[in-house]
Amino acid sequence: MTSYRSLHEGWTVSGGDLSDIPATVPGCVHTDLLAAGRIDDPYLDENENKLAWIGRTDWDYATTFSFAPGALPLGGDRTDLVCEGLDTIASITLNGSPVGSTANMHRGYRFDVGSLLREGANTLEIKFTSAYAYAEAEQRRLGHRPNAYDEPFNFIRKQACNFGWDWGPILVTAGIWQPIGLETWTVARLAEVRPQVTVADGTGRVELRVRLERASDEPVTITATVAGRSAQATVDGTEALLILTVDDPSLWWPRGYGDQPLYDLDVVATSPSGAELDRWSRRIGFRSVRVDTSGDGYTLIVNDVPVFVRGVNWIPDDVFDNRVTRDRLAARFRQAADANVNYLRVWGGGRYESGDFYDLADEMGLLVGQDFLFACAAYPEEEPFRSEIEAEARHNVLRLASHPSLVVWTGNNENLWGHEDWDWKPVLNGLSWGAAYYYELLPRVVAELDPTRPYWPGSPYSGTPGRHANDPAYGTSHIWDVWNTDDYTKYAAYRPRFVAEFGFQGPPTYSTLRRSISDDPLAPDSPGMRHHQKAGDGDLKLARGLANHLPQPRDFDDWHYLTQLNQARAVSFGIEHFRSLRPLCTGAIMWQLNDCWPVTSWAAVDGDGHKKPLWYAMRDAYADRLVTLQPRTGAPLEPGGPLTEIEPGAVVPPAGDPWLVAVNDSRTPWAFSATVTRRNLAGDVLASAVLDATAGPSEAVTLPLPADLITPGDRATEFVIAEIEGRRTWWFFAADKDIAWPAPDYTVSVESGRSTRVTVTAATILRSLTLFPDRLHPTAEADRAAVTVLPGESVTFTIDSDVDLDPAALSRRPVLRCVNDVVH
Repeated sequence: MTSYRSLHEGWTVSGGDLSDIPATVPGCVHTDLLAAGRIDDPYLDENENKLAWIGRTDWDYATTFSFAPGALPLGGDRTDLVCEGLDTIASITLNGSPVGSTANMHRGYRFDVGSLLREGANTLEIKFTSAYAYAEAEQRRLGHRPNAYDEPFNFIRKQACNFGWDWGPILVTAGIWQPIGLETWTVARLAEVRPQVTVADGTGRVELRVRLERASDEPVTITATVAGRSAQATVDGTEALLILTVDDPSLWWPRGYGDQPLYDLDVVATSPSGAELDRWSRRIGFRSVRVDTSGDGYTLIVNDVPVFVRGVNWIPDDVFDNRVTRDRLAARFRQAADANVNYLRVWGGGRYESGDFYDLADEMGLLVGQDFLFACAAYPEEEPFRSEIEAEARHNVLRLASHPSLVVWTGNNENLWGHEDWDWKPVLNGLSWGAAYYYELLPRVVAELDPTRPYWPGSPYSGTPGRHANDPAYGTSHIWDVWNTDDYTKYAAYRPRFVAEFGFQGPPTYSTLRRSISDDPLAPDSPGMRHHQKAGDGDLKLARGLANHLPQPRDFDDWHYLTQLNQARAVSFGIEHFRSLRPLCTGAIMWQLNDCWPVTSWAAVDGDGHKKPLWYAMRDAYADRLVTLQPRTGAPLEPGGPLTEIEPGAVVPPAGDPWLVAVNDSRTPWAFSATVTRRNLAGDVLASAVLDATAGPSEAVTLPLPADLITPGDRATEFVIAEIEGRRTWWFFAADKDIAWPAPDYTVSVESGRSTRVTVTAATILRSLTLFPDRLHPTAEADRAAVTVLPGESVTFTIDSDVDLDPAALSRRPVLRCVNDVVH
């Protein structure tokens, strides 16, 4: 029988002029030094800048453990040191004897150490060479390859964003970041168990490929069971194929489409005497998945049902992976599901996500697309990288293939686009850049090990190497000119087939800012704020976005409210536009759900786990049933949109008059009656109409509006509201900055209890009314944001908080805000 002993206790770490610092395993040197009080928290103020030396230092981890006489391996046994993850360039010794070396954070290693173990005390040491020293030496050896940042992350198989990103700090880690232990086994162990799960015509099928690693040549019997079915094979060699069929299994569905039944799949290896040698268990789900690329599109099909992807991009939830617990992942996944998200794209500059991540996705019905780990850079194809990358790909495809939530493998993030458009070719001058990985090695590995899942060479990718990788008329595209150079109204000029990245920045919540930045006073350009803005010209881009739409802020409180509001409006504008284009457009994956530290970024949930106004806007824009007003001319929509033809910085007027679009992502028909009115700022109805229609499942219905609704008498004081079953959408004929908003007039009542209820009754129109209770306590969170209220209407905010909140503070600025109060 296989036995396992973890080696997580008694570690110390030494490096530079520091010796024998207590170390936590799994963990990393930064968190060890922080726990020992040897460094300041790198997430606070500008402390990151003081810690660059850590990534340029070699670090030694050591522990001593005891082995009793009866625990030593016997003649027919083998004991392996199992390292599930070492970060990154490591050499291992046991009792002073070399065990092995590693050069890849993204795969596990196993070493036979039976001959090196001894009775009594054993000393295990792992020496980590500076990631910088290794990467820079490889860069000199192989020649410079361009990337998005002045860091050598493309010359080491390590989490790229450890070297900084436009939302992340430069904190180059080292350490034993995954479990480590000793595994003793006899005769044989289950080295690989690879289930290929399919379902067709009501029958589930599990093709189970097993590879043994042997310590002796005795026959081994392998038994597999699932859903009350079993199969068995006795093998003298190292490989076996077992096939199990399950009649009429319950299908696994994405959230919103059905349930997520999971079946226990157990595999046991036994000796001729019947003794158990090894065991492997996973939960699987029966479902089919493919990507339909007919007509040059990109449509995800699950169980033969097209799924419109309502997605978010996922980055590592903390720079230090050991701090990302299952509970923390569960909280983040609940935030995604509560925002009506059905898809997580694991971005290629982070990590292959954990078993906990995928188990939770399986249970909650969240679809996952996993990038292979290449991002925004040209990657060398020479050795040792080619062999490391193949081993890494094999390791992770085998590790994750049993999860029904995983629906697509993608070769890289933006490297095909970068090679085409980012001036790489003159710099490369014929050097390798990764094409052989994306077009040859990775598809070959997926086809061999995981043929039931689709592979897509890159994000973005237009379906063929001969076509511009980021042409929105084909395949998948990323839209970043909006943030980088243009106004968010430019989204409306696009008619993409599938948008895998788009987004707009905003600062984190106020409580997160005050915890992480000690600037006094806070200002958009105060030192800590500047340090926690990593995007090139990020503050200028935020200012440009505000200037196009909203009144000028008078102070930091205005700036914080308005930049968060503008972020929410920009992203919801894009989501609603893309969803309104179905079936031409089949998915939208906003950038990004989460942050890895406190920072001004594109995230909907900040680095402390707090929801920004963007989260609430995304929840509404991703609702199963959406009502939206969209510009249309009546002409048929053709795929495409801007690549470069619109002047940078331009505010792009919506092309056409507003039409009503009802989008139904539910599984049942939606028969609705829409009330549409044109009003003035006093709330008076100037024109009205009722439109009746039915949107079938997975369908968008587009309806023209009568001329009197879309022809304002005064563009600066009139607007259109469409309402269906309490869902509202608004169309303003002018930007907020050009509207003469009345001074805000309202009354507030506060009811305290298990939750606090704040009811605001408007005497005037209140534009984008938002409550920020986290300004009073970091745990306080409201249930809605950016609600526009007509005169005479009331809206109630429900607040969850760990403490009682001051009713008076909940009733006034800066906790209670609307656009009106910025100009009055």
